[in-house]
Amino acid sequence: MITRLLVANRGEIARRVFRTCRDLGIETVAVHSDADAGMPFVLDADVAVRLPGNSPGETYLRGDLVIEAARKASADAIHPGYGFLSENAAFARQVSEAGLTWVGPDPSSIEQMGSKIESKKLMEAAGVPVLGNFTPDTATDGDLPLLVKASAGGGGRGMRIVRSLDALAGEIERASSEAESAFGDGTVFVEPYVESGRHIEVQVLGTAEGCLVFGERDCSVQRRHQKVIEEAPAPGLPDPTREALHAAAKAAAEAIDYRGAGTVEFLYDPAKDRFYFLEMNTRLQVEHPVTEAVYGVDLVALQIAVAEGHSLVEEVAQQSSRDPAGHAVEVRLYAEDPAHDYQPQSGRITRFEIPGVVSEFEGPAAYGVRLDSGVGSGDEIGTFYDAMIAKVIVHAPTREQALRQLAGALAKAQLHGLVTNRDLLVNLLRDPVFVDAQMHTTWLDGADLAALAATPGGEDAVPVSAFAAAVALAEQARLGRAVQSRIPAGFRNVVAAPQTTTFLRGDDEVVARWFGGRSFTSVDVQGAVVTAAGPDAVTIEIDGIARTLTVYVDGDRVDVESSLGHVGFRRKPRFVDPSSQVAEGSLLAPMPGSVIAVSAAVGDVVQQGQAILVMEAMKMQHTIAAPYDGTVTELSASAGQQVEAGAVLAVVEPTDSVEGADA
Repeated sequence: MITRLLVANRGEIARRVFRTCRDLGIETVAVHSDADAGMPFVLDADVAVRLPGNSPGETYLRGDLVIEAARKASADAIHPGYGFLSENAAFARQVSEAGLTWVGPDPSSIEQMGSKIESKKLMEAAGVPVLGNFTPDTATDGDLPLLVKASAGGGGRGMRIVRSLDALAGEIERASSEAESAFGDGTVFVEPYVESGRHIEVQVLGTAEGCLVFGERDCSVQRRHQKVIEEAPAPGLPDPTREALHAAAKAAAEAIDYRGAGTVEFLYDPAKDRFYFLEMNTRLQVEHPVTEAVYGVDLVALQIAVAEGHSLVEEVAQQSSRDPAGHAVEVRLYAEDPAHDYQPQSGRITRFEIPGVVSEFEGPAAYGVRLDSGVGSGDEIGTFYDAMIAKVIVHAPTREQALRQLAGALAKAQLHGLVTNRDLLVNLLRDPVFVDAQMHTTWLDGADLAALAATPGGEDAVPVSAFAAAVALAEQARLGRAVQSRIPAGFRNVVAAPQTTTFLRGDDEVVARWFGGRSFTSVDVQGAVVTAAGPDAVTIEIDGIARTLTVYVDGDRVDVESSLGHVGFRRKPRFVDPSSQVAEGSLLAPMPGSVIAVSAAVGDVVQQGQAILVMEAMKMQHTIAAPYDGTVTELSASAGQQVEAGAVLAVVEPTDSVEGADA
């Protein structure tokens, strides 16, 4: 029997496992890097052990340190979560050899499914449908398009779409190089590419008494081959196809005598009503909550039961007659900027509130909103790890109700401090393509991301929000006066000239021009009149429509929430320190990270868009390019250097300026 369990992971998955452990009366142990020392998952655990360092390679990927932490904390079991060491067969063996209980599948199962090439051969032998394999010598024009994929790893790395046979050999070489860099294994394979396929996966639980199948999930809404929205059950599947998917997943698990929770992933071709095996993830999935919701199970508790050797005869007997209850949808809330190619964001979350959350984990069968989060108000999103803030899940009687409720909860969420994909998620949940279940894995590839990520009020929300922010700040100042407190906010002796309050939105200035006194009116928003004003809420009426805007002030940050959506500002200081100014043409680090490559030198003549250097942050690479034709006049960054956000990496002087100086 497990008495004290260590989770070899961080963030929301560690908190998720801890919740089940508390329900079962199992004590918990967290391991944490220095960067994570103050994070909620560390505080949630009964015992915490420090792993010195910050990067995953120094900490969470060090199996020896994790096992030593378990020994120090007197843990008798290790749960790997997902990511990091969760599908590392060598680590699983080391855990068992250390006398600890491994809450996961047998290492041999991890190895068998760890290679996409070998696992496909194994599945084909088991009668599971698979896509064919090709080489530059065997592929023909009739097989196009093709997909080059890395055998190890995922997340879109080592993956290339090929539409011309002439390009196949080169794309194989490039994909192999990328896979070697990302996973330490350059093995790739080639298979047919299904243009408008759907990603369908089946949840299995292998036990000594048989394999349980907990239905399927649709994970077709993806960006960069990474999932954005998941739901269960998968909508629009013919019942015979659904049953065949379940049977194929069960056959896949039984082919390797699988134990514990796992997911068998398939590519579904709606045009042909056919599906093909992609891979098996020998661990718990990020999106497991939607399955828990509709089947009324706790998958972590079942993982622990299997690891402890409990009989699940009753569960196996009941599963054949169990149908999903209602519909569940999950979104992944990320600190990223979808309008700028999903650029990851870092910084402090000043406020994080989602209305209607039943609790962090009310139970798998409860209807309502569930939040699985690794962070909260005041916590930092750093640059060492994935930028996911939380998973928000809604379970409702119908799919239509689930989509509406989840979109509404996200739209009313208060998420301040950095840019997120919140508005993108709201718009996707309300998009006719998704509502009608016509989505596919490449749906977002050619989408207008700026439009999809827009707030409900669009750019029209900015001047209204700026007006409300200016009035609220004026009211705040009035209430803080030690003298003359009866003078109205925004009062001026020269009544003909408006007040001006200047904000920054990104790098752009937003100027609110308004008249104060006994009433407030805006110069920039035609017909806008304030009917109620306070330091934290302002009601503005425009053309007979009244709208209350709530204003939150945190240092120099001002966030405005209303039915127009969220708009965030920074107050522009009246006086700027000259030492903080940067020269024209300066290329700044968009976020903290490390410089991994420099491809220019001082004196080089460069063209607009030419790569100057490459940074790595949050497991992604970011190219810093020349903003225009010119000459590199300064280059302060070097490969391997750690830089802070806003640091000047290089300076490119425009060609015109250089020519003018020579003249």
